[in-house]
Amino acid sequence: MKKIIQVTVKTNTPETKITKQEGDKWRMDVHAQPENNKANLEIIKFLSKTYKANVTITCGLRSKEKTILILNAKKDPDQNV
Repeated sequence: MKKIIQVTVKTNTPETKITKQEGDKWRMDVHAQPENNKANLEIIKFLSKTYKANVTITCGLRSKEKTILILNAKKDPDQNV
């Protein structure tokens, strides 16, 4: 299974979580700060663990707007978390 999503990220929040899912447009809160790639790594780790999948940020490494590729998910990313 291959899924491409558009994610708007809010960093430096109390916990990492998906706050909104509307089709392929998601919103996420990320606990890490947006420095030294910490927030990007936390997003990858969180989504990989949540969906048991390979996750790659394909666009937006230095932006709040990211394009993320989810591959080989064991759980369906279209299901609300």
